[in-house]
Amino acid sequence: MRKVFSDFNIVNFPAGNTGAQMGGWFRKEVNTAEDLKGLKMRIPGLGGKVMSRLGATVQVLAGGDIYPALERGVIDATEWVGPYDDEKMGFHKVAKYFYYPGWWEPAPTLSLYVNQKAWDSLPKEYQEIVSTAAAQANLQMMVDYDAKNPAALKSLAGKGVELRKYSDEILSAAKQEANALYAELAASDPVYKSILDQWSQFKGDSDKWFGTSETAYAEFVFGGKG
Repeated sequence: MRKVFSDFNIVNFPAGNTGAQMGGWFRKEVNTAEDLKGLKMRIPGLGGKVMSRLGATVQVLAGGDIYPALERGVIDATEWVGPYDDEKMGFHKVAKYFYYPGWWEPAPTLSLYVNQKAWDSLPKEYQEIVSTAAAQANLQMMVDYDAKNPAALKSLAGKGVELRKYSDEILSAAKQEANALYAELAASDPVYKSILDQWSQFKGDSDKWFGTSETAYAEFVFGGKG
């Protein structure tokens, strides 16, 4: 990513991460891929493109416009962040079903951008300060969300929210369409292809490790409880 941003005269730093996000609020249950067809959902980015390929009618709304749109039935569903942020938005008052996982945002990274010329003009010790501060902000945000989401999820459950896991059928269909979309984008954009190739290699190596460490432990502790 540093190479990509350097072409725009930018130095980038990871500076925040919410951790895994939720799969959205729905006014009605969605159990099969067929249920997504015609569904009006607020979801931007690549996730929105995949949902569109699955037949949903995708809309992009500003944060302040989501609640009234959901309340009036202008949209049937919306994604946002997770329990802590979503409870403050009040979505539970107008949508009963809270789905997981947010397969389109398993761990979104927020970034700090610095003009390359301005960065180069800084003394090395100042550059180190900025780099360290960004790393600390990244870690602190993850810690904060890990601490606040459990309490918020418990609070939402107490307000009558019903948690629903996306069915294997929906997750499989989303994965298939997502991979097809990535392939199409890579075929038309050399920069995207370069990023995708490196990401795929890293993911393959990481999957082997996490499959025998954190994932294996989580399956042992939480298996069958989803």
